[in-house]
Amino acid sequence: MKHRIDRIVIHCSATKSTQDYSFEQLERDHRLRGFRECGYNFYVRKDGSVHEGRNVGDELAHATGYNRNSIAICYEGGLNEMGMACDTRTDEQKDTLLTMVRFFHALYSGAEVLGHNDLPMVNKDCPCFDVKKEYELWVQ
Repeated sequence: MKHRIDRIVIHCSATKSTQDYSFEQLERDHRLRGFRECGYNFYVRKDGSVHEGRNVGDELAHATGYNRNSIAICYEGGLNEMGMACDTRTDEQKDTLLTMVRFFHALYSGAEVLGHNDLPMVNKDCPCFDVKKEYELWVQ
């Protein structure tokens, strides 16, 4: 069943910047956690390429209590080489994420753009950058 879209939520894969983490690995890990498939709509690799997960409007598996009415976009990375939370986005990922945020915000007028850590009751660094500040000029 399709749902309205009220928010666009950015995530990171919480993998080291020195580690490659393919869409297939992400999907495998989500299945091992009990999901039927990747919990996100989109996954952005270091080179800026986008892999599609669940269909927009389908119920997701990205944030308890927020799996309906949202779009979930995850980028590869989020940890430095020491495994500490860090904005590891490449220029290609930054460009792709901005394009996606602008597109979906225009398509779903009024949708709030936020990071996983901006959701109530979420105590994580994900996505390891300030989403609201980064995209504030683009989502007014």
